[in-house]
Amino acid sequence: MRLTRSLSGRLLLMTLLTVMVLEVLIFAPSVARFRLDHLDERLRMAQLASLAILATPEGMLDPALEAELLARAGAESIVLRRDGARRLALSAPDQPMVEATFDLRGASVATLIADALRCLFFTEARHVRVIGRPYPDGGDEIEITMSEGPLKAAIRGYGWRILLLSFGISVATAALLYVLLQCLLVRPMGRIVRNMAAFRDNPEDATRVIRPASKVTELAVAELALADMQNQMREALRQKARLAALGEAVAKISHDLRNMLATTQLMADRLENSADPAVARIAPKLVQSLDRAVTLCQSTLRFGAAREAPPEPRRVALAALAHEVCEGVFPDMDQPSAARFENRAPSDLVLTADPDHLYRVLSNLVRNARQAIEASGRPGVVALEARITADAVEIDVVDGGPGMPARAQENLFQAFRGG
Repeated sequence: MRLTRSLSGRLLLMTLLTVMVLEVLIFAPSVARFRLDHLDERLRMAQLASLAILATPEGMLDPALEAELLARAGAESIVLRRDGARRLALSAPDQPMVEATFDLRGASVATLIADALRCLFFTEARHVRVIGRPYPDGGDEIEITMSEGPLKAAIRGYGWRILLLSFGISVATAALLYVLLQCLLVRPMGRIVRNMAAFRDNPEDATRVIRPASKVTELAVAELALADMQNQMREALRQKARLAALGEAVAKISHDLRNMLATTQLMADRLENSADPAVARIAPKLVQSLDRAVTLCQSTLRFGAAREAPPEPRRVALAALAHEVCEGVFPDMDQPSAARFENRAPSDLVLTADPDHLYRVLSNLVRNARQAIEASGRPGVVALEARITADAVEIDVVDGGPGMPARAQENLFQAFRGG
């Protein structure tokens, strides 16, 4: 049963069966051909014997010679039709009744195959009549009677030889195919399977990444694809480990930062009661920014570095939120700068969103745009635009900076994969 479970074993058995089936398909025509050749040979020998009789004066032969001619022809009687006359050339005494007649002159292939198989498998040795066409200038028709026993024995011997030859060819072909498959497919595939198992046990070990070495194109492509997949998996595992370490570090920093921000928040609360008009104007915004920072630290500690707190949507005036973003990113907007901000959001546009999440998203985009413009050394505008569509509100942050590098665009939504 183990042989049928392996690929090479199954192919070995399939090859044996296929060759044997093909041999069976050609066995019947081969046996029919053998029988026809055997009978033609008997008719040819009978024709030579009949010609010898006709060449003898008065058509008489010694009985011993006549018996020898019949024996060599494998016949019990010979009848030759020549020039329209039918003549009994030779005949053995005390012949049995004829049980079947075979006319080879107009027999079809199907008839020859059926007669051959019937002779081989289904009948006992019979006394039969065989009619054929003599060779040129040998007469019009030749007929012999003979026992089917020698023919049956000859056909059986031929069948056994064909069977043994077919089995030998099948075994040789299957063995050769087995060796070729072992060398070309099974061993390389086994190498791939062993490598996959070893990589599964320790994917962080670089020595377990498969090294493509197959000379077969298909297997070489598979090995290259496997090596690429294993390298990508190792990179993903390293990235995951880095993110886990980074998350732990962020959580620790957030814990300490929250405590510091809490102290700063208490101090900022006192600034709101300041008699200085400028301080009283800036203090609420400072408190609001500190509130957002404390909330972010608490979310980081609660949900971890890789997870965001669930959003809490509510009605938000986009123009007012954009103004807050501008004050946070452009606190020096009244001073000369290469970058300036334009709030183009409609004043009456109200949308449903989490204001803290939306503020962080817009402030990050606006801050990145400002930094890109200032780094280019050319003046530019950062604009926030919005429009209402059928089922959503589309917000665009447009800037006149140099644009993003191709690598940054490819890794745009992947954390910590800078361009």
